[in-house]
Amino acid sequence: MFVDEVTLYCRGGDGGNGCLSFRREAHVPRGGPDGGDGGDGGSVRVEADSNLTNLAHLIGHKHWNADRGAHGQGKLKTGKTGADAVIRVPVGTLLYDLERGHLLRDLTTAEDRAVVARGGHGGRGNKHFATSVNRAPREFENGGLGEQRSVRLELKVLADVGLVGKPNAGKSTLLSRLTRANPEIAAYPFTTKYPNLGIVHSGYDQSFVIADIPGLIEGAHEGVGLGHEFLRHVERTQVFVHLVEPAPQDDSDPIENYRNIREEVLLYNSELADRTEIPVVSKCELPQAEDVARRLAEETGKSVLQISAVTGRGLPDLNRAVLLELRGEDVEPEFQPKRRRSLEM
Repeated sequence: MFVDEVTLYCRGGDGGNGCLSFRREAHVPRGGPDGGDGGDGGSVRVEADSNLTNLAHLIGHKHWNADRGAHGQGKLKTGKTGADAVIRVPVGTLLYDLERGHLLRDLTTAEDRAVVARGGHGGRGNKHFATSVNRAPREFENGGLGEQRSVRLELKVLADVGLVGKPNAGKSTLLSRLTRANPEIAAYPFTTKYPNLGIVHSGYDQSFVIADIPGLIEGAHEGVGLGHEFLRHVERTQVFVHLVEPAPQDDSDPIENYRNIREEVLLYNSELADRTEIPVVSKCELPQAEDVARRLAEETGKSVLQISAVTGRGLPDLNRAVLLELRGEDVEPEFQPKRRRSLEM
C-alpha cells in the first residue's frame, strides 16, 4: 500500500513537578531546603529516513505522545527527562500545521528533522526559593504542560527524473527495465496507481533516481481522476522524460496526447515550464514510431529518442541523455526538428 498523506495528533510530555523537601540528617539541625527540580518532558520529533518510501507505516498510529518528565526528589535529585517520540518519514515529506495551514518544515535530506510538539519544562524545587530572609521556603513549581499540535504530512516523491505520459505509454515497463523496481504491469490503462521509485546505475560511479508517475488525463490539474495526487510528485524532479505512445489504444493522435499532458503539467504549476524535458517515443518496434518521432521533433523543436522497453533498443541512449541533462550538458539528437514552435501554454 502506498500512502502519501496522513494527519497526526502530537503531544509533548508534561514537565515533572519540583520537590518540596528539607534536609533531615542526624547532627545537622536546620539542614535547609533540598528539593530537586522536575525533569523536562519529552518532545515529539519528525525525522527523515532514507530507508522509507511512503507513509503507510503511520496509518494505524495517529496519536503520538512523548513521555512526561519525572518529579524532583529530596537530596537535590532532579527528575528524569521524558523520552522523545520520534516519527520517521521518507525524504521529501512536507510538514504542515493542520490548524493554521502553514508549512513547518520541508524534509529534503536524510539529516533533516523538526520538533512539532515540545515537552514542558520541569518545575523548580524549593531549593531555588531560599533567600537570606526565607531560609525554609515551602514554594515549588509545577511542571509546564507539553505542546499539542495536529500536523499533516504530505509526501512529494524526491527523484532526479520523472516519467510522465498518458496511461499505458510504457512508463512502468521502462522503470522495470532500467532499475530493480517491480511495479505492477498490465496491458490496460491506469495499472499504476501510485508513484514507483528506482535507482538507475550507469557505470561504477554514476546513478540517478527515477520515478514512474501514474498516467495523467485531461483535467488532471483540476483534480480530475487522481490528478492532484499524481501531479504533486512531479514538482521535485529535475528532468522530465515524456513518453509518447505511437499507437494509442483509443486511436487518439500521439502528438495531441503530448500537448494535453504538457498542458496539464503547466496548468498545475507554471514554474515547471522551465524544467528540462526529454521527449521520447516508446514502443519503437511498432511501424508508426518513426513517423511519430519525426512529428514530435517538429512539434517540440527538440531532439527525440526512440526506445523499446521490451527489446531494449534505445535504453543506453536514454540513460546517456538523462545523465547529460543532469550535468547540464547538451544531448546529441536522434531526430533534428525541421521547424521550431513555441511551447508556451
